[in-house]
Amino acid sequence: MHWGRVFALVLRYTYLYRRSVPRLIEMVFWPMMDLLVWGFVTAYLLQLKPGASGLVTFLLGAMIFWDILYRSQQGLALSFLEDLWSRNILNLFASPIRLREFLAATFLVGLFKVLVIGTVLTATALGLYRFNLLDVGPALVPFFVNLVVMGWAVGMVTVAIILRFGIGAEALAWAIPFFLQPLAAVFYPVDVLPGWLQPIALSIPATHVFEGMRHVLRGGDFPLAMLARASMLNVAYLAGAAAFFVFMFRSARNRGHLAKLGMQ
Repeated sequence: MHWGRVFALVLRYTYLYRRSVPRLIEMVFWPMMDLLVWGFVTAYLLQLKPGASGLVTFLLGAMIFWDILYRSQQGLALSFLEDLWSRNILNLFASPIRLREFLAATFLVGLFKVLVIGTVLTATALGLYRFNLLDVGPALVPFFVNLVVMGWAVGMVTVAIILRFGIGAEALAWAIPFFLQPLAAVFYPVDVLPGWLQPIALSIPATHVFEGMRHVLRGGDFPLAMLARASMLNVAYLAGAAAFFVFMFRSARNRGHLAKLGMQ
């Protein structure tokens, strides 16, 4: 691992935002719209049922936590797509940059996005809706880490599929996370799901994070068991996603798909 090359790639991807106001606006616009919509929905629900103040904390907390996972995945997927759209894929992988250095750089870009957007959303939620994400307490850090790691795993799977099916599959960069969202019990507990879906939901690391968040916000103790399950699942999925990504990358390179991608 050559950290100089990793840092150079991080600069390459972050310069895209530094020199593009539309990209900067887009990075913050959609999370802010989601926060405003869910904030107004919770305000309306409080009008219908004034005693249901927990709805504000559950829904706004879930929305911010979901965006952590989503932006982590997007950091990897969109960085790859930026190289694809600019026809820079062949240049990138013809250089001395190794695959693990590319992944490390995109992981860091995703983490940077998560920190920026998470800070903006937390401050906005506190200012507009009096919701303080720090109320989650000591569990906030392990929750955050588990969501970021799951985002990395989903991002690797997303890019691997695009490598296999080409630029026509680029819509999956946005679709795959939202395919998981209903199963991850983001805005509701697992027991709301049909019985046959619950085991599938419990096999997703983020499910245990969102369940743990609701447990803490209800005044429960530190959700050690939920965090342990999320962490173990994340380790397995991250290793599996990395193996799948490496396999698909080598397959695309050996079959000439990588060269075709670079010319599309």
